Amino acid sequence: MDKTSVPVVVFWFRRDLRLHDNAGLNSALKSGLPVLPLFIFDKTITDELEKDDPRISFIYDSLAKINKALRKTGSSLLLMQGTPISSFVELTSRYQVKRVYFNRDYEPYAIQRDHEIKYYLTGKGIDVYNYKDQVIFEQNDVIKNDGTPYTIYTPYKNKWLQKFISQKPVLIQDLDEDQFFNHNEPLPDLNFLGFRRSGIKVVNYNFSVLPTYEETRNLPAEDSTTYLSPHLRFGTVSIRQILNYLGNQYEIFRNELIWREFFMQILFHFPWTVIRNFRSKYDGIKWRNNEDEFSKWCEGETGYPMVDSGMRQLNLTGYMHNRMRMITASFLCKHLLIDWRWGEAYFAKKLLDYELSSNIGNWQWAAGTGCDAAPYFRIFNPLEQQRKYDKNYQYIKKWIPEFGTNKYPDPIIQHSFARKRALEVYKKGIEK
Repeated sequence: MDKTSVPVVVFWFRRDLRLHDNAGLNSALKSGLPVLPLFIFDKTITDELEKDDPRISFIYDSLAKINKALRKTGSSLLLMQGTPISSFVELTSRYQVKRVYFNRDYEPYAIQRDHEIKYYLTGKGIDVYNYKDQVIFEQNDVIKNDGTPYTIYTPYKNKWLQKFISQKPVLIQDLDEDQFFNHNEPLPDLNFLGFRRSGIKVVNYNFSVLPTYEETRNLPAEDSTTYLSPHLRFGTVSIRQILNYLGNQYEIFRNELIWREFFMQILFHFPWTVIRNFRSKYDGIKWRNNEDEFSKWCEGETGYPMVDSGMRQLNLTGYMHNRMRMITASFLCKHLLIDWRWGEAYFAKKLLDYELSSNIGNWQWAAGTGCDAAPYFRIFNPLEQQRKYDKNYQYIKKWIPEFGTNKYPDPIIQHSFARKRALEVYKKGIEK
């Protein structure tokens, strides 16, 4: 019998690149029909990226691991390339698709894409099922008593924790591997797909640093972060697994995970913040947007070692320590008066853990224009930050080998002058 005539259900992998503890996949495997696993390299997204973008290499390697596990069950991953709608048109012409399962995504493009796919599939009589998977609480799960979304982190966190304790999510049991569709689809290699392997790698996450995380998390030279964020971003591990591992320990680390969900629901409820300030009173700020200064910031050549070391770590590795993200972002917006959207776009190109909601939220926080943001008059002094968080220049010397020689540039602006100018420009912008 022609296998393409066998009725199947499709599970569409997106940012949940794992077989275990996967809500949508688990439900598909309980459907009673063979499950065809699918991943689409969405050209709407990949056409905007460099061919050797390290995130593409990481996605591909994660898919290869999934495919290797599927081969043991007599199945394989169907890898497609194109727009999602064109891929589903082709898919439904090749296979007898009865249902499509996927996990929900909350970004504006993803919501529009999923609506388009659902409209097409239901028009063909194909049922569509979607599930909460990449967060503990989504959309309207954690809202105020009056039904409106939280825009301040602390009350959101308190309600999140209250709800989490009362209905702690459990891990999804291991799936029935006999339910995968019996086929053997060769996995095309990276070059065939039009990509090149990146020299930048996503490292494995490491929870061994958690016992000292609270004391050392602001010291970039300690390198005491978990490197979890890219894995969480692409779903190679589930948020339920992480919180199950944490138990009642490591409150400070757990709070960072709650920030992630806070910014996700902010973007869901206020999608216009992708391009606009959450607080419109800051729309009158006259950004200088000097292209030469922006270029120096991007390249780590501002003459402020605490800024430059962070930018060089980002450019060379795709990672940047969280304390350094705050320092570099504040410097761009406050010292150089460059629009936060320029910095957000640069981070979007470089960060291995780039997540739209967190990037937008954190950049607006640094610029003072977002919800629950740092006040505009809070301006980090990069020299003071160095004395506080890298007093022995360990982090700086690691990323700036020429530091302390005449090859390292002088500061492009004096802190006292930049601070005074920023306060004046912000105040004037608000008064308009």
